[in-house]
Amino acid sequence: MRKSFTGRHMAASMIGFFAVVIGVNTVMATQATRTFGGKVVENSYVASQEFNKWIAEAEAQERLGWTTDVSGRSGLVAVRTVEGADLAANAVHPLGRLKELKLAFVEVAPGRYLSRQPLPPGRWRLHLQVRRGGDRAAYLKDITL
Repeated sequence: MRKSFTGRHMAASMIGFFAVVIGVNTVMATQATRTFGGKVVENSYVASQEFNKWIAEAEAQERLGWTTDVSGRSGLVAVRTVEGADLAANAVHPLGRLKELKLAFVEVAPGRYLSRQPLPPGRWRLHLQVRRGGDRAAYLKDITL
């Protein structure tokens, strides 16, 4: 004998469905707000107005032909790039949980630079500025110490 599908069955199905959807959304929203520590840009409209300038700067940097390699040892940041340059960097924790740190560099060999101060262990994103004469280049480099 077959039982009929009643209004109670329908109500239970609807309540169960929406309970699962709301539960999943709550878990996902909680995880998203706990793991994203910042914003991408301050103002998206202003960023959109500067896009063409950013493209021109990137093309000028590409024409320089500079390459930059970053590594870490004993807490210090080592950079290989063009010789005779001035380097500076801001080290940002990817999730924004640790304070941003400013790094200065000293050239220890032609084209080889070492940070003057160590970084705490962990993952870092370096906003690296390389300047030589009137030329400048900016790099985003990820490093794990």
